[in-house]
Amino acid sequence: MAAAKKAAEKKPGRPAAALLADYWRTSRRPFICLAFVAPMLVAYEGGLLLWPQAMRNGADVWLRALLEYAGFSQYLLLPLLTCGILLAWHHLRHDPWKVQGHVLYGMLVESMTLGFLLVVGAQLQRSLLNELASLPAASSTTCAILEEGAFLVRAMAFLGAGIYEELLFRLILLSLLVAGLCQCGISRQASCLTAVALSSLVFAAAHYQLDLHFGSWHLATSVGDTFQWPSFLFRCSAGVFFSLVFLYRGFGIAVGAHALYDILVSLL
Repeated sequence: MAAAKKAAEKKPGRPAAALLADYWRTSRRPFICLAFVAPMLVAYEGGLLLWPQAMRNGADVWLRALLEYAGFSQYLLLPLLTCGILLAWHHLRHDPWKVQGHVLYGMLVESMTLGFLLVVGAQLQRSLLNELASLPAASSTTCAILEEGAFLVRAMAFLGAGIYEELLFRLILLSLLVAGLCQCGISRQASCLTAVALSSLVFAAAHYQLDLHFGSWHLATSVGDTFQWPSFLFRCSAGVFFSLVFLYRGFGIAVGAHALYDILVSLL
């Protein structure tokens, strides 16, 4: 026993590079992403039960409308489907079913850092364009606040924006575009670049009131901001930013960076 103890004490720790590589790989796993996102999902859905006057995030409303159109109107179906998608993805990857606490802390720090970098980028763009308006939120601005200064309600709404906008525009739309373009014989790299551009344009356009006519087809929305080029260009660049985070750092960190960016903008 004593010899084994001495041998363990002499055993060197893992190099920092190996630890970083392990974190880089592990933090992208769907099961870890679910563990990271789950508290935000509970806070958002639970907060809406406490403050029913607060309107849902736009992407949340659109996804629920699609489910209702398909004949599914159960209240908890969307969050359960979100969890189910990540669990199914994890199962298909055959990753280990374990959660490491230090990885979750690292994901939180990384999300905060990326959210702050996007705030800095928004400030720089605003300065370059001489835009006097306040920073635009990357998320849909359809949340009704109960009273001025109700920060907890705003923060709760921004958590929902991070979850469901990343679910809709990155996990679903971006992934489907990449898969579809690859099926058409386009290279993986070209498919990713095209999918990032197209999904970012759709993401930006979804934040504005629309009145579009395509022959006999008419699309009109009554919620969202009035269209302005500076904010549209920023939201396009934010869509590219979140798409790259999703592709290289995974769904969990994309959700965290999105939500924390919106919260930082609210504090500003």
